[in-house]
Amino acid sequence: MKYDFDKIINRADTNCIKYDLRAAVFGRPDVLPMWVADMDFETPDFVREAVIKRAEHPVYGYHFKDEPYFQSIKEWLKRRHQWEVQTEWLSFTPGVVCGFNMAVLAFTKPGDEIIIQTPVYPPFHHAVTEHGRKLVCNPLINKGVAGYEMDFDLLEQQLKTAKMLILCNPHNPVGRCWTKEELQQLGEMCLKNKVLVISDEIHCDLVLPGHKHTPFATLGEAFSQNSITFHAASKTFNLAGLATSTAIIPNAELRQRFNAFVHSLEAELGNIFGKVATQTAMEKGDEWLGQLLEYVQGNIDYVAGFLSEHLPKVVFSKPEATYMMWLDFNGYGLTEEALWQKMTQETMLGLNRGKDFGTDGSGFFRINLACPKTTVEEAMRRLKVHWG
Repeated sequence: MKYDFDKIINRADTNCIKYDLRAAVFGRPDVLPMWVADMDFETPDFVREAVIKRAEHPVYGYHFKDEPYFQSIKEWLKRRHQWEVQTEWLSFTPGVVCGFNMAVLAFTKPGDEIIIQTPVYPPFHHAVTEHGRKLVCNPLINKGVAGYEMDFDLLEQQLKTAKMLILCNPHNPVGRCWTKEELQQLGEMCLKNKVLVISDEIHCDLVLPGHKHTPFATLGEAFSQNSITFHAASKTFNLAGLATSTAIIPNAELRQRFNAFVHSLEAELGNIFGKVATQTAMEKGDEWLGQLLEYVQGNIDYVAGFLSEHLPKVVFSKPEATYMMWLDFNGYGLTEEALWQKMTQETMLGLNRGKDFGTDGSGFFRINLACPKTTVEEAMRRLKVHWG
């Protein structure tokens, strides 16, 4: 079956953050929104049909996660990532962000040092600072068009006093699909210093052609026992509004502590439709995902070619994973505020502001390319007119 990713979906007036909060975020309601990391593509038809079928039942009461639900996740991880997990390792969380916040609260105490690798998704920062923990930034090394690398020399020093490291694997926003060797080096350093690794792998199924995701916990038994991994179908199949994700915890002691914390919040049930959608996506989503990744890669290739030809001051590296690109506008010599005003008020593009990902994101913008190509073409047209 050929899926249609060119179709324009009107998302306005659906209480959609990406579209209906444009005035609040950008100061005007008519910017072209390419910011929030959800897709402007239809959620797959087979997922919608399953949810509609369940919705036709007249009672939406309490429910539980049954074996077929967990089996679908296990088989997906084995099929897509060669990771064999056990059912008892899997715990429900109402979203990956909620999950790693729970992990921060369950395994650290106020004042503990937690490392994140910036520039990184803003909730990583908030998970540390909003719970009274001490934020330690391990900035990635920016190699320009060659992409980003981990700063292992600095990390070695920082790990000596830290309690936890929150890993973004693959990385949002810089688009790195970390290699097995990079993860191995990081994992060995964390083991040496008894630092727990929280691995956010929500983008693991969005690895682009030519690259391969390595789940952190597959690097060896010691790494598996010193980590908690978070996975969800939400980014992959456009299900973010259903608030359903999975914590994968091979270590029995860590699992007991995490599950006890989740239970103390009465947060382990979730919603019926998130269960149905996730299970259906895991069971039937391979073909759809293959076509999605080809389409997104096409959008990325188009933007890379366009910027290279028409906007050489914009520095970028092509992402290895995710459907975002991380664009460096510092070559224009404008202040942070001037860049923002020019992008939003003059160019009328709604992109993520780089400084929200950390101070080392100043002068950058993140653009979401999970949208019809006509939208991407219009965005590039606007950039050429106002920045070329």
